[in-house]
Amino acid sequence: MANYQIAIIVGSLRKDSLNRRIARSMCAMRGDNLECSMVEIGDLPLYNQDYDLQRPQPEPYVRFREQVSAADGILFCTPEYNRGVPGVLKNAIDVGSRPYGRSVWDRKPAAIISASPGAIGGFGANHQLRQACVFLNMPVMQQPEAYLGQVTDDSFDADGCLKDGPLKDLVGTLAHAFHDWVEMILRARELLEHDAARTERAAKKTQPA
Repeated sequence: MANYQIAIIVGSLRKDSLNRRIARSMCAMRGDNLECSMVEIGDLPLYNQDYDLQRPQPEPYVRFREQVSAADGILFCTPEYNRGVPGVLKNAIDVGSRPYGRSVWDRKPAAIISASPGAIGGFGANHQLRQACVFLNMPVMQQPEAYLGQVTDDSFDADGCLKDGPLKDLVGTLAHAFHDWVEMILRARELLEHDAARTERAAKKTQPA
């Protein structure tokens, strides 16, 4: 199994947010063949189209875009604010999608986890984010779905990682599934590009001199 570089983007700025601790737990897991790193979004200035023409670009924009570009896949871990995506996460999505035609999200395999103390596990934010990912041309893992409900401080140990139990097992299952999803997308793309190149070479050989 290949190792893949995964950028985790958390939709909450709170140091001890539930979703940040979910992300930290996934980073701490071994055997899932995912090399995870957190990409911070709290320092990104609010997106302003004037920045598209500015040289140099704001340093946080450059840092963020480079980190996302280097990743094989993107994992979003987000809470739900007022039945939608937190503003800080929407801003990060907008920053990464610009300047026009140079989106760092394009074709990146993605997965979305939403966690909440409530029963529906951030369902609204999860699906609003999926809608944005469709527009951004990001193939998003469909199954297993990850609406983690009833998540509380008691779900975590003193180090901020998930305690042993069904929730930790589910997050482990999600990690393995996401590895397989990233692998499928990237390998399929390689095969398609290989076939296209072979077809092009064959066409050139049949052309009259």
